[in-house]
Amino acid sequence: MPARPGGTRPASHGLKGRGSPPSRQKVPPMIPEPIQHYLQQQHVPFLRHWHPRAVTAQELAQALHVTGYRVAKSVIVEADGRLCICLIPATDTLDLEKVREVLGARDVRLASEDTFANRFPECELGAEPPFGHLYELPVLMDEGLGVAEDLLLRAGSHEEALEVSVEDFIGLESPRMGSITHGHEGRHTVHHDVHA
Repeated sequence: MPARPGGTRPASHGLKGRGSPPSRQKVPPMIPEPIQHYLQQQHVPFLRHWHPRAVTAQELAQALHVTGYRVAKSVIVEADGRLCICLIPATDTLDLEKVREVLGARDVRLASEDTFANRFPECELGAEPPFGHLYELPVLMDEGLGVAEDLLLRAGSHEEALEVSVEDFIGLESPRMGSITHGHEGRHTVHHDVHA
């Protein structure tokens, strides 16, 4: 059973043959309705991918048999007392000093779960989606995510992921872009000519 389309049209580079629950008797986990409605109302095509429970972004990449550069993880930071969603490749580690420089902030630190849990009430802790407009938070996106045409994102569940195109995501969220991860020698980054 292929991945289930969730938007107005199928994404251009969907994963083939994934997305089915292990049994027809088991009800697959649901991406929270506010997230689905948000994407549908904004006419953003997306695919839903069921997968075995995966807590970390790297586990998600392994579960879906894709490179970690296609999986984007949300890291919530506090910059001068204000929350911000940082979206980075699963393979990378957030560089708080680079985040501080890009945001022009004086103080940047990882936000505690207690600080942001109530901002994502329908989501599992650790599966926060990067939809800043929906949750009234700014989004800072690492430019390295331009490596893939499509992104696999957490969407409130540790057992189901969303796939959207990079172009659609940037058009939807208009994130601030920058280099915000620790450098990787020899990594090839492809930049897309996307006008947000």
